[in-house]
Amino acid sequence: MPDAAPYNRAKSKLAAGELVLCMGLRQARTADIALIAAASGFDAVYVDLEHSPLSLETTSTLCLGALGAGVTPLVRVPGHDVHMATRVLDGGALGVIFPQVDTAVQARALVASCRFPPLGQRSVMGSGPAFGYRSLPLGEVNAALNANTLLIVMLETAEGIANAGAIAAVPGVDMLLIGANDLSTALGIPGEFRHPRMRDALAAAAAACKTHGKVLGIGGIRSNLELQTELYRMGGTFIIAGHDVSYLLSAARTDAKTLRAMAEKA
Repeated sequence: MPDAAPYNRAKSKLAAGELVLCMGLRQARTADIALIAAASGFDAVYVDLEHSPLSLETTSTLCLGALGAGVTPLVRVPGHDVHMATRVLDGGALGVIFPQVDTAVQARALVASCRFPPLGQRSVMGSGPAFGYRSLPLGEVNAALNANTLLIVMLETAEGIANAGAIAAVPGVDMLLIGANDLSTALGIPGEFRHPRMRDALAAAAAACKTHGKVLGIGGIRSNLELQTELYRMGGTFIIAGHDVSYLLSAARTDAKTLRAMAEKA
């Protein structure tokens, strides 16, 4: 591993069994959001290209800001577009999140697209943003990126949960990330995270991760510390705690409510 290898804070902490907190980005457009995330205690940010109008150019800017701030830049791509996935990786992301992965066949194809040989078939760019554009031997660059790139697949359907064990067994997959909102909706119980069907699904994903040595990630479950605590004890060490929009709305609503109450009492 070259001295200039990119530091993936999230992957390092996950390997040590530590909790990793990730902030979603949907409306931020400037690199300073990464510094704000770092100052707030987050380990990673993910740029949400599935549910935002952000461009690839802006995505790269956000990733570069995260690299500079020491937080791990991840990107959720809109679907299984492997060409977009490799472009965001070339643009500075240290991990890619693929939504709605339902089978091991899909997972293997995604791994192949995002890993360099001999682990996959990713096209080689050479040194780039993740290395600060340092001049390095190509073999070292490829090996460092293979080792420091997180590949995350989302389980968001009943089929994905049924195949959780097979998906977790795929070499090169680092994490099974539960998309709680989509999964509960697909199960016919939108938002009912304590419903028995949802709890069974979460348990199945956790068991698959434990069996195959993969990380369990949790997204979409907010403001329910009791449930988050249970999932953490089940192995859910990667938590998407919220996104920029929800944090802005929460703070703004609190201030507006406080000031209007003040006016009414004055």
